[in-house]
Amino acid sequence: MSVTPGACIGCRACELACAAAHMAAGATVGSMTRPPVPRLYLVREGGTAAPVACRHCEAAPCAAVCPTAAVRCDASGVVVEPARCIGCKACLAVCPVGAMALAEVQDHGRPVLRRVPDPAAPGGFVEEPAWLASKCDLCRERPAGPACVGACPVGALSLVVPGEVRRVRLLAAARAMAAAASGAREEGR
Repeated sequence: MSVTPGACIGCRACELACAAAHMAAGATVGSMTRPPVPRLYLVREGGTAAPVACRHCEAAPCAAVCPTAAVRCDASGVVVEPARCIGCKACLAVCPVGAMALAEVQDHGRPVLRRVPDPAAPGGFVEEPAWLASKCDLCRERPAGPACVGACPVGALSLVVPGEVRRVRLLAAARAMAAAASGAREEGR
C-alpha cells in the first residue's frame, strides 16, 4: 500500500473502513460490544497526517522473530495466524514502522480465546479473549481489495503491486534513455 505524500487530509475514513472490514459479518453500530479496531493507524505530526500500515516487508523482521511461526510470509505478504500466536510481542518490538499491534482478535466472527491457569476454576484454567498480533492483511478476504483504499475520499491511498511498480520504473528509465539519445543525435546534426 502506498500513501501519496501530502494528500492525506487526516479524516480517519481509512481507519473506520479497516475496522469495519474486519468486524464479524452482521455487526452494526448498535450491536458492537467493543470499540472498532483498525489494522492501520492514522498518525499526525505537525500539519501532516498519514495512515501507517504494515509494509509487508520481503525480509519481514516480525516473521523472523516469531517463536511460533504465527507471523509468516506468503505470496500475498506478511500474514498472522491467530491460532499460533502466543501474544509475546516480539513482532511489535522489531516492526520498523510500528504497524504491528496487539488486539483482541476474532476468527470467523468469534474472539480467539486463550487458556489462563486458575487453580480455583474447574479444570484449573479459564478461557479469556486473547490479545494477539494484529496488522494490516490488505483485506485478503475482500474481493474489492483493501477497504481503506476504497474509503479514502481524496485518493491518498493506493494498492501497490510490486511487479507493476518495477515495470513502470523500467518503462520510465527506457523512455528517459531514449529521450537522451534522441537529444544527443539532434545536437550532433
